[in-house]
Amino acid sequence: MELDDLKKQYPEAASFKFGDGASLCALLIRLVREGKKTATCGALHDFTEGDEEMPVEGRCDIALNWDGTPALVIRTVAVNIKRFCDVDEEFALLEGENDSLAGWRSDHQAYFERNGGFDEEMLLVCERFEVVEDVQRGR
Repeated sequence: MELDDLKKQYPEAASFKFGDGASLCALLIRLVREGKKTATCGALHDFTEGDEEMPVEGRCDIALNWDGTPALVIRTVAVNIKRFCDVDEEFALLEGENDSLAGWRSDHQAYFERNGGFDEEMLLVCERFEVVEDVQRGR
């Protein structure tokens, strides 16, 4: 299915890419498909000062492959703003990328350092979601 068709089906949907490169994006989409990743987070300043659209509880959004083709439609089930240092193990494990809070902190600190800076007190947009449609697999 093409992105334009999905935008007609989900007119309020924002589109976005997981991660900051092709390999990370592919890994994160795979984890979502496997049911291991049901949460994500981003720096609040990317939403307020950048071009990222803030997730909205109940809205469906379109996750893109790194090449811009649609991969998944997800529905946001919860959005919270938390400081990096206040993210708990429950949320970290829902992200599906690590098996501990320490691993999550290490990987996310490196990610934020690559993408605009890191601070223990930085505010994050923490989103929980569910898959509505796997565009590439037709479900």
